[in-house]
Amino acid sequence: MIVDSHCHLNILPEDKVGTVDDVITKAVELGVERILCVAINPGQWDEVLALADKYACVYAAIGVHPCEDKEVIVSDEELIKAASHPKVIAIGEVGLDYFHFEEDALIEGAMEWQHNRFKQHIRIAKQLDKPLIIHTRHSTPDCLTILESEGADTIGGIMHCFVEDLATAERAMKIGFYISFSGIVTFKNAKEIKAVATALPLDKILVETDSPYLAPMPFRGKTNQPGYTRYVVEEIAKLKELPFEAVAKATTENFNRLFKLN
Repeated sequence: MIVDSHCHLNILPEDKVGTVDDVITKAVELGVERILCVAINPGQWDEVLALADKYACVYAAIGVHPCEDKEVIVSDEELIKAASHPKVIAIGEVGLDYFHFEEDALIEGAMEWQHNRFKQHIRIAKQLDKPLIIHTRHSTPDCLTILESEGADTIGGIMHCFVEDLATAERAMKIGFYISFSGIVTFKNAKEIKAVATALPLDKILVETDSPYLAPMPFRGKTNQPGYTRYVVEEIAKLKELPFEAVAKATTENFNRLFKLN
């Protein structure tokens, strides 16, 4: 069994990949039997929860993405209510993103609203005892510092779509975070990411699609879907010189361990 630890089923374009029924059928055919569907704003929460209710293999994560406008504010009560759904297993995706706010990121204090949103999600995740799904772009030192200072080591989580260096991965793992590789690891020019995947212990690795984005080789440039997690597993197995089955088994066990699933 393979687990897609991060996707966006609710925004997959039906004209490119078919219905959600079609996508899940194909995923199962390719060996993907559990899927974590991630909401990035309050407008998506009900959509994602409905998918989790409908499909036994689908789990949900609830949060507000750092790229959502700073005017998008949710109360603790709203977040707790949505995240208390029995199939919500994580808070996310949340974190920091300075890439999309380059000018503001140069001004001291301008990103405080992102920091405050991030800290709120960490606080709620600790209250509910649910791991975090972390998005970070051009902001990783600050992101890790906040995770450390806010005590996120008590719940852990996933460094989603990891594209950083080995030192960053090691720092994240020290506070209980798993490193999740997407289709990027299959790209020919992704030499540093391949090196990190090769170096990391197998018991700290997860795999994902981030579909509909970042389709792996040989589908690069096309619409991604959960079934394509298989190709990420294949690449990591190749890099680590391990059987495909060993990587599939380990990454599935890692996911189940993090989220306390059978």
